[in-house]
Amino acid sequence: MKEYHKIQTVFLRTPESKFKTLMEGHWALPEFEVLKDIPWIWTEKIDGTNIRIQWNGQEVRFGGKTDDAHIPTFLLNVLQTKFTTERMKTVFPDATEVCLYGEGYGAKIQKGSHYLPDRTDFILFDCKIDSWWLARPNLEDIANKLSIGVVPIMGMGTLLQAVEFVKQGYKSTIAHNKNYDAEGLIMKPAVELFNRQGQRIVSKIKFRDFIR
Repeated sequence: MKEYHKIQTVFLRTPESKFKTLMEGHWALPEFEVLKDIPWIWTEKIDGTNIRIQWNGQEVRFGGKTDDAHIPTFLLNVLQTKFTTERMKTVFPDATEVCLYGEGYGAKIQKGSHYLPDRTDFILFDCKIDSWWLARPNLEDIANKLSIGVVPIMGMGTLLQAVEFVKQGYKSTIAHNKNYDAEGLIMKPAVELFNRQGQRIVSKIKFRDFIR
């Protein structure tokens, strides 16, 4: 099962702070500096556990962030209920290589009780079918057909605007606790882009990076 690619924080970190503090203005990748002024789509970063769901046209497989990662039984039960063979056949009738990427979140996962105090759930943030990463409208369509949530869009703008948005702090839009601070943002170019190694251009920024 294909692991999800690493998402690079937008700025480098200072060695003096044991890499806890950002060096604002020092871009982590040259691609970020070149593309800093184009429009990026910002989605809420969810504080959960990374989950992969693979469909090969016949069976469903579940995985964590890595192949060795353990999925708690209470979360696995939720996934098995939501992603049945019958449902996946209906949504992906002709596809034989599908991987859904998302977060398991809620009670007993990180600080997930702020999101869902008495249960756990799955929220989708990406999907790859064969060699194609789905665009946002297609991702929302898949989520709708599967009756699952999808990470909310928080805005669109430049990378520096995204940094300022997170620096000021904002409340999670999916949390049961309406005063719960969102973890941060995931930023993707409005048009899917790759570097010359074929790696996706995606970035992130966390609210805790600005807490002194």
